[in-house]
This record gives sequence, structure tokens and C-alpha cells, in this order.
Amino acid sequence: MNSLPFAYLIPIFLIALYLILKKKKAVIEPLTDVDKKILDDYVGYYHNLDSTDKLRFEQKVASFFSTVKIEAVGLEMTTLDELLIASSAVIPIFGFDDWQYKNLTSVLLYPDTFNKDFQFEEGGDRNIMGMVGTGYMNGQMILSRSALRHGFSKSAGKENTAIHEFVHLLDKSDGATDGVPENLLAHEYTLPWIKMMHEEMEKIEDNKSDINPYAITNQAEFFAVVSEYFFEKPEQLRNKHPELYFQLSRIFAQQPAG
Repeated sequence: MNSLPFAYLIPIFLIALYLILKKKKAVIEPLTDVDKKILDDYVGYYHNLDSTDKLRFEQKVASFFSTVKIEAVGLEMTTLDELLIASSAVIPIFGFDDWQYKNLTSVLLYPDTFNKDFQFEEGGDRNIMGMVGTGYMNGQMILSRSALRHGFSKSAGKENTAIHEFVHLLDKSDGATDGVPENLLAHEYTLPWIKMMHEEMEKIEDNKSDINPYAITNQAEFFAVVSEYFFEKPEQLRNKHPELYFQLSRIFAQQPAG
């Protein structure tokens, strides 16, 4: 059997490579006017942006939809749910031009809180509102819809569960979920940040801080909890904890308090 001349194989190879790359390239569909109205009505962070930044926010939300699968478990997914999840992902990385959650493939949305066995209908200790998967669940995030929606309500205060979990992903992106986001923090600022965390954790233990006591669980939870505060009540954080606000502004490359 005669083989094809090498010259004939080159265009075949190039065509095959083109088809593979085309298949892998995610399709980014722009948000509709209805999507934008929902964002404006329910996401205060987006509502407060100027027109240029709103467009950039919309593009980042659309990009998130093209790379991460959002699935409903035991409920019917709504556009609002999808947009709140995507907004929670975009808010912490809005200060970065081309950030992608490379350590996330899917988000599972449960109706309500769940337990460590991922059960939300039966079994005890169903008190988990959100979590980033590890082990065989690596690359997945689970969120409670009730907690997701509460985080964007006017009664949420300093709390936003979904933002909390996406901050854990940012923290994890350097290989360790330890409250020290080395991908976002220059080396010379690492030790001052750790020192500040522990000083504030001591104040929380002594009931001398308005930060959620869950923050003293460990460094990773401290970082996620104060990040919720930073994005939900930035002016309040700046007034009560100016140094902490300054350090978080440096980490996230944002000034949400203006």
C-alpha cells in the first residue's frame, strides 16, 4: 500500500488541529437586556458601577457562563440564580483583567443547607451553606440557594456566602487554602498580612471586633469572612478597620468604598 506524500499530510494535519481548537474554544454569549435588568435590580455591586465598568462586568459574567457549568440539584434553576452565582464569581476578581477560575469546572445549586455528606433532604447537621469541593469533589462548588439569595438581599449585612466560597477558590489557586493568597499578594506583604490576621483574630476572641466570629476558625476562614465584609459593607469596613480595608484593597486591586 502506498502512503500519502508528506506534502499531502500537512494540510490534513492543519485542518484537524483547527477543528480541535475550534471545538475547545468556549462560546461566549452576551447577556440579554433582561439579564442586565436582573443584575441592576439584585446585585448592588453592579448597580453602583459606571456604564463602562458595567459593560466589563457583563462580559466577565458571560465569560464565566462559558467556562463553568451551573447545575441545579433538587430544584428548578432560574436566570436569577445563575446570574447571582456568576456575579459572586466576578466580584472578587473584577480588579483583574483576565482572571479565570481554572480550579473550578461546575457549581451545584442545592435548595437549602446541606450536611457533610451532601444531603439536603434527610440526615442531621444540615448547616452547611456553601463549600468548595476537595478530593473526588475537586473542581466543584456547592451552594445553597437560600444562602445565595440571602447574600444579595438588603438584610444580608456583611455576609455573602457565595462570595465567601469564591474567595476560598482564589485562596486555593496558589495550591493552599491558607488565607494567604500568594497569587494576589506580593511576597513582601505576606508577613504583614499574616500578622494583621492574627491580631484581628485575637480581637474577635476578646469580643473587641464586629467581624463575624467564624473568622477565628482558621486563616482561610478569616480571609473569606473579611472579604465578604469588604465587598458587602466597604464603607463600614474602611471606617472601622482602615488597615484591613487597605490590605484587602491591595489584594483584590479594588476600592469598593470609592
